[in-house]
Amino acid sequence: MARAANSSTATARLLRTDTPALEVVAAVLHDGAGRVLVTQRPIGKPLAGFWEFPGGKLEPGESQVQCLVRELHEELGIEVLPRDCTPLMQLEHRYPERLVRLHVWNISQHAGNPTGREGQALRWLAPTELGSVPLLPADDPIVKCLLDGAGTGTMKA
Repeated sequence: MARAANSSTATARLLRTDTPALEVVAAVLHDGAGRVLVTQRPIGKPLAGFWEFPGGKLEPGESQVQCLVRELHEELGIEVLPRDCTPLMQLEHRYPERLVRLHVWNISQHAGNPTGREGQALRWLAPTELGSVPLLPADDPIVKCLLDGAGTGTMKA
């Protein structure tokens, strides 16, 4: 008869993944009315139709701030200076296919008007309105942080 410890070890092996976490940065951009920007994932991308905070995958050798500057320019056509980026939180979320480690940054100011350069829809919403759109599940702790008025933190989803 197998011991319980062996059974637990086998279960842990089944749940463990050798795929490293996908490192992603996300930006919380604010407008003058206290709203934040969310973008809709376009058709053809995983989780199409869901809304998310803008950002993207961290490239090898790239810092989080470099990634933010690059992604916000590529996706939205805006310019962000590194000095205007401050860390808000870090969280992890397990989707069925992989673990995502999300590094969330507050952006205090930017130059230019955001536009969906990759075909994505954009919306400025008050933190209390974020529940009106289907956000990616990984973004739920960000919404909670914004609603709580918290400035920094590390959370695990």
